[in-house]
Order: sequence, then structure tokens, then C-alpha cells
Amino acid sequence: MSERVVEVVAGVITDKRGRILLSRRTPNRDMPGLWEFPGGKREPGETPEAALARELDEELGIEVVVGAPLMVVPQRYPTKRLRLDVRHVAQWHGVPKGREGQALAWVAPDKLGRYSMPPADLPVVAALRAPDRYLVTPPPGADDAAWLRALDDALRSGIRRVQLRLPGIDPDRQGRLLTEAALRCRRRGADLLFNGAPELAQAAGVGLHLKAAALREHVVRPVAPGLLLAASCHDADDLAQAARLGCDFVVLGAVAETASHPGQSGIGWAGFAGLREHSALPIYVIGGMTPDDIDDARRHGAQGIAAIRGLWPGAT
Repeated sequence: MSERVVEVVAGVITDKRGRILLSRRTPNRDMPGLWEFPGGKREPGETPEAALARELDEELGIEVVVGAPLMVVPQRYPTKRLRLDVRHVAQWHGVPKGREGQALAWVAPDKLGRYSMPPADLPVVAALRAPDRYLVTPPPGADDAAWLRALDDALRSGIRRVQLRLPGIDPDRQGRLLTEAALRCRRRGADLLFNGAPELAQAAGVGLHLKAAALREHVVRPVAPGLLLAASCHDADDLAQAARLGCDFVVLGAVAETASHPGQSGIGWAGFAGLREHSALPIYVIGGMTPDDIDDARRHGAQGIAAIRGLWPGAT
């Protein structure tokens, strides 16, 4: 397989009703019949913005103003490596038509998951629909009330996805905190995933987050339909197992040195992007991350960041 990277640009085009335009790949292309965000290859010397404007004119017959970047997804296919650069389309003029014989569909964001798409496009769907921050809770210490107030503060600040970790906590106290955390997350419309026993997550009606070691032990999805499943991953084998198990998303790292692992430099952004190529799952990057790193994370194919200190109120 050639190591040359094919540079592709795509646009998220939204109409006045908030629907997003998808284009269906024609029979004469690879992966025929799959739906994708419209766009095409960037020619040598072209900027991404110029390439996207040209492609959308050629494919759809519309003039566009290219807006802010959404994310860049590196993806390895059997015969090529691809780098998908996705931009919001801030404005567009004309009536989109399939000028190359392709079918088009306007799709509500919450219906995007119903459309079969190439692996590189799947993380883009998650970026449009799911949070860009995944809070990992610190141990509660001796003061449960103070810990719950901090969780409330995090939810008020806009956190909408939480991994609840309660290591070393006795079962009764663990159950109380899980119940209280679930109540608070439901009030704010936030996802809660429990990093612990699957039966406790099931009883509480919340998602499950698997440690890497637990991920390798399961052969079937350990949560009921409708509940989120996530996992911590460290290498390509973990990512492949997460995909086999049907995880909804994963956490990958550590990318940078963390206070909990001083002296360990992490895999770095290049290492993260190299692993990202092998998976179509939404991936949160972890390891010394703060909200200031979200743009970098998106440029390397991440859904966003996962963190304790970087997202927990008052953490040092």
C-alpha cells in the first residue's frame, strides 16, 4: 500500500431547518452506495478552502463561504491513507443538485446515525452530535457533599458527558454516590458512564466505561441496548477490541505527561493520529488535557478531550 496521504476536504452544509446535506457515493467509485459529507480531493497547491469551494461548485452547483474547521480525520484504508479535512459551510447560494449523478439527502442531526457512511465520516457525525469534553471524576475524598457540589458546578459550566470513577469506595457509599450523580446528570441532560461493575451501571440505568483490562475480558456487549458503552484504550489492539464489542466511543492516551504519571512523556499528537488512522470510533484524547487543547484534538481526529484536573472545578 502506498504511504502517500490523499488529502480530502468536505463540508457540513446546513439548511434553515438545521438539516445537514449528505451525498451518496456513485457505483463507479470505491465504497459505492455509502453516504458522505460532500467534498473531494484537494489538488496540489490548493488551500483547503479553495478546494472545498471548487468541489462543492462542481458536485452540487452551489457557491459557498467556507467557515470554521470542524475536525481533521486521518484514516487508513486497505489501499490508501486519507486525511479528511471537514469545514463548516458558513453560507451558500444556489440549489444543491447531484451534478455527477449522486443522490442527495437533507438529514436531521439526530438521524445521521441511520446512514451508512465511510469510516472517515463516522467520527464527523459524532463531532456534530456529541460533547467535546468528557469529564473523569476524581475520588470523592471524605466529603461527599462537597464532591457533589463540584459535580453540580461542572454540569452548570456545560459538561454534558461524565465518567464516574469511585475507586476504593465501599459498596453502600458507592451506590449512594452513583444514584446522586445519575440524578444530577439527568437533570442537566448529561450522559453518565460508570467506571465499575456492569451490574451497578445497569441497575442505575447509566452507561458503562470499561478499563482497558476489562475491555479485553468481554466478548459480548455488557450493557443493555440504549445505554452507552465506552472504554479506555492504549494501543491498536484495544481500539480493535472496542470496535468488536460495539463501544460507542473510547478514550485514548495518555498523549502528554500527567501529574499522576510524572516523567512519562505520553504518545504525543503524532502517536495519537497514527492510532486514530486504524479506527472509525469517536475518540477522546486524554493525558494533560484542558479545554485549550480541544482545537488541537480536533485537528488530529479526536472527538475532544477527556480529563480530570482539566475539567473538574477547583482541581489543581
